[in-house]
Amino acid sequence: MSTTPRGTIALIAHDHRKPALIEWSRYNRSVLVQHRLIATGTTGTLLEDALEHPVHCLHSGPLGGDQEMGALIAQGKIDLVIFFWDPLAPMPHDPDVKALLRLAVVWNVPMACNRSTADFLISSPLFLGDEYAREIPDFSSYNNRFSAPEE
Repeated sequence: MSTTPRGTIALIAHDHRKPALIEWSRYNRSVLVQHRLIATGTTGTLLEDALEHPVHCLHSGPLGGDQEMGALIAQGKIDLVIFFWDPLAPMPHDPDVKALLRLAVVWNVPMACNRSTADFLISSPLFLGDEYAREIPDFSSYNNRFSAPEE
């Protein structure tokens, strides 16, 4: 097994979905430990105990962890997001959750929001191989849309 992490996987779960993410992570431990793992708050602490492997922990989601994770996505520091969110529970930080989901789509970061999708992503030959290079969108024209016209 490689000692150098292959990529960075973000792991996030809402309270009612934490047990499902922990169980899924234990099942996929042999793959996950080959990567750098980063998680929000309590989820990270639970994962570190369950996997007996280091997990970099951000703040809890409602305390800014979702926004921290979003910033890491925008900076190109996240390669895959596993986010077991709870679609049935009201969340006071719902705008942060939606922003995190939006950023993963904007920056073309693969994301799973349930176990089935997580299973497909983590077992994909594209994920397991070294030849896939995720296309990073070029937003230079968007960023320059208010530039002063040349004279």
